[in-house]
Amino acid sequence: MSDRLAVLPQYLMPKQALTRLAGLFASARLGALTTAVIRRFVARYRVDMAEAADPDIASYASFNDFFTRALKPGVRPLADGPLICPVDGGISQFGAIAGDQIFQAKGHSFSTTALVGGDAALAAQFRDGFFANLYLSPRDYHRIHMPCDGRLRRMIHVPGALFSVNPTTARGVPGLFSRNERVVCVFEGEAGPFVMVLVGATIVGSMATVWHGQVNPPRPGQLREWTYPEGQVVLKQGEEMGRFLLGSTVVMLFPQRQGLDFNPGWQPGGAIRLGELMARTRN
Repeated sequence: MSDRLAVLPQYLMPKQALTRLAGLFASARLGALTTAVIRRFVARYRVDMAEAADPDIASYASFNDFFTRALKPGVRPLADGPLICPVDGGISQFGAIAGDQIFQAKGHSFSTTALVGGDAALAAQFRDGFFANLYLSPRDYHRIHMPCDGRLRRMIHVPGALFSVNPTTARGVPGLFSRNERVVCVFEGEAGPFVMVLVGATIVGSMATVWHGQVNPPRPGQLREWTYPEGQVVLKQGEEMGRFLLGSTVVMLFPQRQGLDFNPGWQPGGAIRLGELMARTRN
């Protein structure tokens, strides 16, 4: 079956309604039922609870509490490098931006302007720059950390669709990451600006950042933006910056002048872990 045919049902299903229902269930505190669902999830996706700060499944009052669980201190040491991997997960794609086009999958790309919500001036800072699309599967740790030190400048909530973001859907839905709902976080680092985009997906009940809390819901259906004065939000490399409730994707943009050489061990489809070296800078 072709990837386009495989994703056809996603065009037809009520994705927004499913996501609302999933969010309600994930936040519910249902006692033994919640514990049973978590146990089933752990077994189905082979979640390594030995890495969790609290490995006792019965201690999680809601599915959201379980899904955003913390890790034990020291289980993700940080590499000595300018840019570290911000998540556990898998590599969708990474590399150079061709003009303003980001490679999604064979036959598909999307523009930096579309990704950041239509702000052409912001997108222009990353023309011929570098990108990384990193996918978090259901079994992965779902907190997102900083790849380097950064000072937050803006946050933009862009309304959109809620397609799945798994590899099959990335191959089958054109412009997937620039059409799904997303939260665009614009930072200034030592080497210049960089962007971290948290992309929503089917049954991703919400996305949150450490400085704002839950960004969505609400879902008002229009673009929302927040700006931050110098020094209000400053995060160090490796610090948590946000989290997903259920799996999704992080897209990162870096400017051309930064000159990145990605980890030679990285390849599309490969597994990644928080804290490993992502890239070194040439400049």
